[in-house]
Amino acid sequence: MKRPWKDVSTPLRDGMVHWPGDPECKITRVNRMEDGAVCNLTHLSMSAHTDAPRHFIADGMTMEQLPFEAVIGRCRVFELDCEDQITADDLKKIRLSSSQRVLFKTRNSTRSWSMNEFDKDFVSLRADAAQYLADLGVMTVGVDYLSIGGFNKDGVETHQIMLGAGIWVIEGLNLSDIKPGYYELICLPLKLEGADGAPCRVVLR
Repeated sequence: MKRPWKDVSTPLRDGMVHWPGDPECKITRVNRMEDGAVCNLTHLSMSAHTDAPRHFIADGMTMEQLPFEAVIGRCRVFELDCEDQITADDLKKIRLSSSQRVLFKTRNSTRSWSMNEFDKDFVSLRADAAQYLADLGVMTVGVDYLSIGGFNKDGVETHQIMLGAGIWVIEGLNLSDIKPGYYELICLPLKLEGADGAPCRVVLR
């Protein structure tokens, strides 16, 4: 008997934590059956993210060009005990290979997502770690907070290196209930034409 799928998506809710300066997540019921409407109807407003290369690369691929191979298939979850940023030296200590889908579990999953305010000190990928992943030829990288790059720490550089190398990025995961190891991954972003990112549901088994 196969093990059940585990949802590692962060629930979307009205007013949820978001990147400073990005549009706030707003979920509004515009038609309400309890008010006499014939149906319920919800309006959603938010920034889009699982990153496509277009996010930081001017002529990069957009969300509708996403290859399914990048977000469906075998992946590996690594748990890293980092207080600040994940460095190239940290990554050299674990077994990574080219064309691999990797998800990095850090203290973000239990600490950052439990906070009501944006955590400026979340664990992120330093630029040298991004370059190491790019040189290795990793296919997909998932992280357990709002960005692969830090807040005022290699944010632009990390994105440019990884997206410029064609690495697909999954941001905003919550891996608190996931143990390190191999999993089946399904991540399906919305097919937004011309977009630099898209909301997605991510499950592991």
